[in-house]
Amino acid sequence: MSVLVVVEHDRGAMADASLEAFVFARSIADQLGEPVEALLIGADAAGLADVCAAHGAVAVHHAPIAGDYGPEAYGMVIASLAPVLSPSGIVACGTDRGNEVLAHAAAELDLPFVANCVAVTAADEWELTRVQWGGSLNEEARLTSTLPIVSVAHHAVDAEEASAGATANVMEHIVELPEWASRSLIQDRVVLSEGLTLATAPIVVGGGRGVGSAEGFDVLEALAAKLGGVVGCSRAVTNNGWRPHSDQVGQTGTRIAPQLYIACGISGAIQHWVGAKAAKKILAINTDPAANMVVKADYAVIGDLFEVLPAIEQG
Repeated sequence: MSVLVVVEHDRGAMADASLEAFVFARSIADQLGEPVEALLIGADAAGLADVCAAHGAVAVHHAPIAGDYGPEAYGMVIASLAPVLSPSGIVACGTDRGNEVLAHAAAELDLPFVANCVAVTAADEWELTRVQWGGSLNEEARLTSTLPIVSVAHHAVDAEEASAGATANVMEHIVELPEWASRSLIQDRVVLSEGLTLATAPIVVGGGRGVGSAEGFDVLEALAAKLGGVVGCSRAVTNNGWRPHSDQVGQTGTRIAPQLYIACGISGAIQHWVGAKAAKKILAINTDPAANMVVKADYAVIGDLFEVLPAIEQG
């Protein structure tokens, strides 16, 4: 018996989110007195076995199915291997892909799936804490299942350093998939931008309605360039057509976790806060000292962003 981590990757490059899943899986496995194992899906994932071992997997299972990512195919692989591997639980990170794949697997197995957990007490019935309503509240739940299937909320735990020299047993499993499992597959990709992204940038300079216009973002762009970061925005900005949706931080945009988030002229609606709260530090710049973002930020400057940002850049 073990706790099985479903590893998220893109064409053989492991997603950082999977490292969070390993940490969360180990917290469960330690309670059960069991090891952590990993499941790699896709012919291009074989090279990730050592990375899995370095993050705590004592065994790595590889299903070398052909083709690019497909939620139905990946879910079917998990469902097919679950009776063979007999894990005590299945874990992935609660990214779009992670939740999508586990949902398909759970549906195929006719078992419940609990998404976006932040804590698990493993016993005969697993006691779970998970985020609900876009992160505005935590739910305490109890899961009764022959095979618990859960995802850990993205950025709820921190990835840990790899262990040098760790090794794992690698086992290959041939899974025959039905034709319908290939209905949804990635066929092509369009690169919107290269280099740093909202999801990976160490510093994000975000602008809200208080920026006033598309041209007003020039000062944010200048500061982000000097700090080695990128520019994000609130939903109000995209609704006004000042920035594209790809720049939106929030529940319906990108969830960020930079070292520093500089929120400029952003009131801090709950949907935006959900996307930004994983930032290590938040600096709010606003003329309203009672704004939600100001109240929740680690640091705040009460003033006109068009005076404050140039002063920061020049300083």
